Amino acid sequence: MDEIIRQSEEIEEFYTIFVVDEHNVFQGIVSLKDIIKAKGNVEITALVKSDVAWVSPDTDQEEVARLISQYNITSIPVLDNQMKLLGRVTFDDVIDVLEDENTEDILKISGVSEDEELSGNWVEAVKSRLPWLIINLGTAFLASAVVRHFEPTIAKIAVLSAYMTIIAGMGGNAATQALAVTVRRISLYDLTDNQAYRTVLKEFTVGLINGAVTGLIVFIFALVFDANPLLGLVIFLAMTGNLVIAGVTGAGIPLMLKRVGIDPAIASSIIITTFTDVFGFLLLLGMASKLLL
Repeated sequence: MDEIIRQSEEIEEFYTIFVVDEHNVFQGIVSLKDIIKAKGNVEITALVKSDVAWVSPDTDQEEVARLISQYNITSIPVLDNQMKLLGRVTFDDVIDVLEDENTEDILKISGVSEDEELSGNWVEAVKSRLPWLIINLGTAFLASAVVRHFEPTIAKIAVLSAYMTIIAGMGGNAATQALAVTVRRISLYDLTDNQAYRTVLKEFTVGLINGAVTGLIVFIFALVFDANPLLGLVIFLAMTGNLVIAGVTGAGIPLMLKRVGIDPAIASSIIITTFTDVFGFLLLLGMASKLLL
């Protein structure tokens, strides 16, 4: 207790005591609570817990944050190759790390480079964002090509153009939801093949259910306002199919990019937007040309 009081003058808040031997080799931890409750003649050896989490100096900061969160501890020791104690990382350090990592992920998912400072000027913002917008424009031409191919169908059934925006918007939103959840899961866990498969299967199921429910709502809308049950059926099927595609691509694309060594956060959004737009228009206009003409 005297040693704790002496060292506490140099250290901020602490709840755990790191125990080392005469060579500074880490032996384990003792909680401050156990020391206070222990009798005066008990040796520290009897209180030490040796089976504890620790990290090395080159451990990734996200992995350190994950360990502190997983084991619900206030600090984690940093040890070298000889198991000598070098220092500690505390939970308040981790909070700063998580804030930086979350900001980075949000910027990447939005198609914004991590090089852009949040307080930067408009020139830096343009340099950071314009290349991704140009790439996105190129992929948008694919969706435009699908619409051009079905111009005769749209000319005969002009109301389809109103529902195209709904199909594309819902698909994009659903894909973004699946993408955000999957990217976060990838950043927190090292997913096995089985876990990756279950992630895609889950998003397929979510997309199928959400697509059916929202598709049914649009079906009723088309039935009431357009008095065309066949049109409602086409929209229902297109909505369901596009949300399934959105879920599968929103989960599958980042997992595949991660597998080949490409950052899934920064590249996925453009790819899945292309999928949902192209296949959404293709489903809606393709079925309309077969069933409504």
